[in-house]
Amino acid sequence: MKVILSFLYMLAALAGCSKVSQPNDPIPPHETFTIQSKHVGEERIINVWTPEGYKTNTDSLPVMYMADGGIKEDFPHIANTLAKLIKEKKISPLILVGIENTQRRRDLTGFTEVEKDKEIAPVVGGSEKFRAFIQEELFPEIDKRYRTTNVKSIIGESASGLFVMETFFLTPEMFDNYIAFDPSLWWNNHYLVRTAKEHMAKFPEDKKRLWFAGSNTEDIAPFTQKLAEIFKAENMPNLTWKYSDEPKEKHSTIFRAAKEKAIIWTLTGTE
Repeated sequence: MKVILSFLYMLAALAGCSKVSQPNDPIPPHETFTIQSKHVGEERIINVWTPEGYKTNTDSLPVMYMADGGIKEDFPHIANTLAKLIKEKKISPLILVGIENTQRRRDLTGFTEVEKDKEIAPVVGGSEKFRAFIQEELFPEIDKRYRTTNVKSIIGESASGLFVMETFFLTPEMFDNYIAFDPSLWWNNHYLVRTAKEHMAKFPEDKKRLWFAGSNTEDIAPFTQKLAEIFKAENMPNLTWKYSDEPKEKHSTIFRAAKEKAIIWTLTGTE
């Protein structure tokens, strides 16, 4: 019975409590376009938020990317948070790019050898193709449409957090900054944690920043904590990282509770 309940909880967590934006998130002014992807074999909806003053100046800005980036998902939540932090001068202006979901569990999960994992959706394990879409198709389109610098960040929670962490380990060169809230590190028998040292041995020389957090969720907290221990032991000179242990938060609350400090630390290096 305990195994069944654990699987059901993981299923709910991977579905993503942040998938639907909360009613108190006003939709900010933004632009929307579609892009046909050869990598995922479908048309994708992209939402882009630019900070106040972007259209009246000539500055090029860093870009933050996010899955769960639909208008009825977490895009308004994060766009409004960035606007607030920029207005308060806690971070510098940047552009937010949200990718709306189609088959969320397909795109945000990597391969798995665990049969129970494969039961969560008709198709799983599509993260490699989704990552190729972002890197080879979406990056150039954003650079063509907007004034951008080379600095890129990615943010995500739950399954999106898993995708953030997988990207960090497998293709760390894609982004400069990584932010993951309650990443579903239990996926594939906590593969990313088990192979962390192996991937870190191949880490690029370019400096990276990583902020990640774990709630009191029993299927997530042990793995985020273990990962923090590994990072501490490895002590990589080209990686600046911070683990935020959040035992008072639940999987459904951690994103909103920790979002501001995560973004501020990652983008500025201050608390």
